[in-house]
Amino acid sequence: MLSRFLLYGCTGWVLEVLFTGAGAALSRDRSATARTYLWMHPIYGGTALALEEVSARLKPLPRPLRALAYTALIFGAEYATGWMLRKLLGRCPWDYAPHRWSVHGLIRLDYAPAWYLTALMFEPVRDGLLHVTSEALRHTPEYREAEQAGELPVCLPEGQAEQAGVVAARFEQAHSEAAP
Repeated sequence: MLSRFLLYGCTGWVLEVLFTGAGAALSRDRSATARTYLWMHPIYGGTALALEEVSARLKPLPRPLRALAYTALIFGAEYATGWMLRKLLGRCPWDYAPHRWSVHGLIRLDYAPAWYLTALMFEPVRDGLLHVTSEALRHTPEYREAEQAGELPVCLPEGQAEQAGVVAARFEQAHSEAAP
């Protein structure tokens, strides 16, 4: 889970840098200045892990409808973490107050299309990250030792990234429980 949290946080940073840089370029900033905040890494990582949980529950629904639910969760996470940071730091690192569609300066409703597109991309990104982390796990000494000792969790069918992530999570949990 830690590896996915870290990867999701980095993925969020990259998307934010692309978004803010493109926005700056469209505003005629020739340097296309992009920015993010250190706070965003744990916010993106934690939100994506929450999306994983919601995703499992919403699997029977059509993808566009799941993306609407993810968008609501993203807005909720942005508002809640912005509110919390404002309480802790005295201000929220992002301040949307001057914008017309701002809610308490913490979220912008006019960003709904961008968050919806991000939500639509969540499942393919998640599946790719789960596949990568599962493959990387198979190359660790701990995995090889567990494989030789016959201590691997029951594996699910290959080629299904989401289930590969479940196998990786089970292995990580079994390995941490077995550690002295």
